[in-house]
Amino acid sequence: MMAIVYLALGSNLGDRGAYIQKALDRLNANKVKVLRLSSIIETDPVGGPAQDKYLNAVVKVETELSPENLHRCTQLIENKLGRIRKVVNGPRVIDIDILLYDDIKLITKDLRIPHPRMFERNFVMKPLQEIAPDLCASLNPSLN
Repeated sequence: MMAIVYLALGSNLGDRGAYIQKALDRLNANKVKVLRLSSIIETDPVGGPAQDKYLNAVVKVETELSPENLHRCTQLIENKLGRIRKVVNGPRVIDIDILLYDDIKLITKDLRIPHPRMFERNFVMKPLQEIAPDLCASLNPSLN
């Protein structure tokens, strides 16, 4: 059964736009069909050490992967594109977060759906609002 999922993508190292495109290409190659991509916006970093600005986007995808397998897939894509996890909230070539997975609510050691900080992050909510305004309104009526 296919699930509708929203993912946040961000990059602030190297050719940021190319890393986002490579991540999208790899998602498509791994049973994660990209249905809709938001505008790519440039944003200031939130938390962590001093670092360069990010490019951020939200993508609507369709997949048969379970939430856990999708998480493994996104982590593998990050690793293959060269993400190094040395500093919490540090600079990264690519970051892929699962925001929403159908109507599932899930809390495990490695994964929380819906993403616990998505409503606090304008760099997530602005692109999500662009591609799914009705969904945003149903999730958070204060956005209307």
